[in-house]
Parts: sequence; C-alpha cells; structure tokens
Amino acid sequence: MTVETAATHPAAAPATAGILLANLGTPAAPTPPAVRRYLAEFLSDPRVIDKPRWLWLPVLHGVILNVRPKRSAHAYQQIWTPQGSPLLVISRRQAQALQSALQQRYRAPIKVALGMRYGRPSIRSALEELRQAGLRRLLILPLYPQYSATTTASTFDAVAQVLHGWRWLPELRTINSYHDDPAYISALAASVRRHWEQHGRGQKLVMSFHGLPERYLRLGDPYHCFCQKTARLLSENLQLADGEWVITFQSRVGFERWLQPYTDKTLKQLAKQGIQRVDLICPGFSADCLETLEENSIRNREIFMKAGGKDFHYIPCLNDHADHIQMMLGLIERHTQGWPEFSSDWNEQRQAEEWKLTDERARALANSSQA
Repeated sequence: MTVETAATHPAAAPATAGILLANLGTPAAPTPPAVRRYLAEFLSDPRVIDKPRWLWLPVLHGVILNVRPKRSAHAYQQIWTPQGSPLLVISRRQAQALQSALQQRYRAPIKVALGMRYGRPSIRSALEELRQAGLRRLLILPLYPQYSATTTASTFDAVAQVLHGWRWLPELRTINSYHDDPAYISALAASVRRHWEQHGRGQKLVMSFHGLPERYLRLGDPYHCFCQKTARLLSENLQLADGEWVITFQSRVGFERWLQPYTDKTLKQLAKQGIQRVDLICPGFSADCLETLEENSIRNREIFMKAGGKDFHYIPCLNDHADHIQMMLGLIERHTQGWPEFSSDWNEQRQAEEWKLTDERARALANSSQA
C-alpha cells in the first residue's frame, strides 16, 4: 500500500478564477500546408459539417483538402501581417487588455487565457495554462456574439473533451450569447459613428454576418434569429430608417441553400440600383479576420465597384477597442456573481493565511502517517 507524503501530495495553492477567451482559429502560416492542416481540423468537426462521416470524410480528404488550401493560402497572404494572422494578433491583444482590466478592478487571482477552437493556441493548452495557475472556477467566453451550434457549441464540446481527462474539475459557467447585450450594441453603434465622423456617411449600411446552411435554421439553430435581432437593435441605436440598412450573410460554400440575402449579390444589386456608396460592418465577428479583411474589404469591395458603385467603406470589428473590453468585463462580472474572486470583500492576506494553514495541516497529516 502506497502512503502519500507531503512530497507526493500537491501543496495547497491559491484558488484561481479562470476566463477562457475562445475564438475560431487560424492557420499557423499563409501557406498551403499550414492551411491544409487547419482546414482538416476545422472541416472534420461534426458541428461544422453535420453530414455522415462515411460520406463527408472521403470528400474532405480526397477532394477539398487537395484543392482549397492553395486558394485559401492566397487569400490569407493578402491580409497577413509581420506579427502573424490578424485574428490571432488581435485576440492576444484582447486577452491582454481584459487581463489588465480585471487586475485593476479585482485583487483576487483571476487569469485570462486565450484558446482557439482550431489551430494554436489550442483550447487544451489554454485550459492547461489555467490549471497550472490553480484553476478552481472557470468561465468560458466564446467570442461569438450570436450563438450557433457550429461555433459556440463546438467550443463547449472542445472544453468538455479536455475536462473529461481531469480528476479535479473546476466549477464551470458558460456564456452562450451576447447578441442583444446593450453594451455590445452600444459599442457597435459607437464604432459606426466614429467611422462616419472620420469618413462621412454612406447611403446604405450593410450589416454582414457569417452565413450558415439554411437547413441548420430549420433544425433549430437560433443563429439566424440572433443575427436579425442584433441588426435591428443596431439600426435602432443608430436611428436608421428602414431603407438605410440591410442585413446580409457571407462566406457560403458548397451547393445547398444558405441564409439569405447573400452579401456579394446584395452589393452587386445595390450598385446596379444606383447606390454610389455603402458602409459595411460585420457585427458577428469580434476581431478582424480572413472573412472581414479579405472577403469583404477586398473581394466584396471589388464586386461592388465593378457593378457600378463608387465608394465602399469597411468598418472594422470592435477588436481591442476600449468599449469592447469594457463590454467583455461587464459580461464576465454578470456571469461570475457569487464567486469569491469577484467579491468586494476578498482579502488577500486572509486567503494567504488560510492557504498556509491548509498546507501545514496537510504536511502534519503526512508526517504522522509516516511515523
């Protein structure tokens, strides 16, 4: 029989509240091999492609991964920065800014870790980072304002897979959606107003969201409804008339019907109707990425201009702007009510004394077992 001693039993450690910031992910480099690895992981997720595995995987590995990586790598090359992928660079800044904001407001140990659903840094590595810091309470914040099974639920799947292998599980809370959060809508509206102040105002505000197969809506995914509500609330905050804005959906692939109206076709139609200038915003993206910077700001801009448009303005995502970070902070505070680390009466000295006493008792017990 093995007797645990003070050397084999983990010492008492300060309990830490962890915030997992999660986003979709990015290839490690804008090259076909790196994009192929990324797409293989992304498109193998049953939450993303829900077709039977026996039907889908041969198509994925036999056709798509032999064709699409080269084209996607070229698209990534158009937006890649000296620091790397825009999504990863911005997400890191968001995590750092949120960590700083939490440290300024709370004295307790609260740690933010960034994890990507696909690629690196992985959700597994982020959770291990939090566990090494003494994780006892975990809040998951997927940076998708509008819930979808393809994004938010997939993130929860990945977290559950990691936690399945842990013996000591943390207390767990999740944020499913913040599509109608007043601070989120206000931050979006403020970003539009700032853009208008600097660049003037277009004839039409296009609100472009990432698309989904229409079939997913019929199966019960609330994403489409949440996008509609976000767009309506934003238009109301900006006091737009019905004809001054339009909601669209981008990034469709394959041959089945996706959520409509489509962004590229809408832009072409607007130009042909005589609309000379449009402003486009992506309220479903928390950070600029391939879909906003390459698809919209480059390709869809060209579509609009070639169809007769004269001026196209892309309004950047909220990224790490101060009001976006404050919105995240508010979300976290509402979802962590009752946790001691977020309490105003948390006392660092008292906690340190309790941890010390716990450790001393554990060592005394271990020593008495050896006697």
